[in-house]
Amino acid sequence: MTERSFEVIISTTVCCKGSNEEKSMEISRLSGVGAEITGVDIRHLSDNEYEGIKSAFTENGLIFFRDQHLTEEDHIAFAKRWGEININRFFKANDKYPEIAMVTKEEHQEQNIGGGWHTDHSYDQEPALGSILVAKELPESGGDTWFTSMYKAYDSLSDGLKETLERMRAVHSAHYAFGTKSGDKQSGGTGGRIGNADAADALENPVHPVVITHPMSGRKALYVNRAFTLHFENWSEEDSVPLLEYLYDIAIRDEFVTKFQWRPGSVAFWDNRATWHYAQNDYQGQRREMHRITLEGCALG
Repeated sequence: MTERSFEVIISTTVCCKGSNEEKSMEISRLSGVGAEITGVDIRHLSDNEYEGIKSAFTENGLIFFRDQHLTEEDHIAFAKRWGEININRFFKANDKYPEIAMVTKEEHQEQNIGGGWHTDHSYDQEPALGSILVAKELPESGGDTWFTSMYKAYDSLSDGLKETLERMRAVHSAHYAFGTKSGDKQSGGTGGRIGNADAADALENPVHPVVITHPMSGRKALYVNRAFTLHFENWSEEDSVPLLEYLYDIAIRDEFVTKFQWRPGSVAFWDNRATWHYAQNDYQGQRREMHRITLEGCALG
């Protein structure tokens, strides 16, 4: 992370009794978005630790862990504590664990997955709660993931614009990202890592509020994104562009962004309803392998 984006704003210590010894879990909120949680092994969480982590996730919409040593079984078990796992329809699955989507870029591949600002699964009628991403193999440098806060994006808007947007809805779609309309995106750059275009074409485009009340935190968040939002309801795509682009520019203001630098043992857990993310594609000729589990969500209002 950059020095600015990783500035600790608040540090909270949660004392938890483990099976054999007293432990101290520290939650450090970051200046952009998210919180880093240290002093905990997410393979073996006490109820008190889990509740502290859940509170941090609810408040921040994004949490990071370091120095974890997760097997695929550990990853799945941690995810199941939060809810039902979504079996991804478009990403290549782990050969032995279909719950895990493979987010991999080989040395010879030029295009990465997630290489632009977006939030996952807004193209679903009930968008996913969030995703838990575990680093498995990293390039020597590069490959950071940037995150931004949709709470802060909404809060920064003028009162008049907030009032207008709260009456609006927007149409989202998987067709242009994953369907046959994506052209050579899938065959040309992803090397079989993304597929099932017919399933994407068959999805009915959902309509979501432009401003949601978050189902966990109760806070208001901006809910449009460049990858999957087509247009405002009852607006043409052409008429929607100026306002959407204005909102997109606001959403990625420097002061809202955290740039997460992956290390071996790093884990990121983001809330798709409260954040966007952007996987940087700056490690050409090097391999990067990440394991992602996505959690089922609910209808947004």
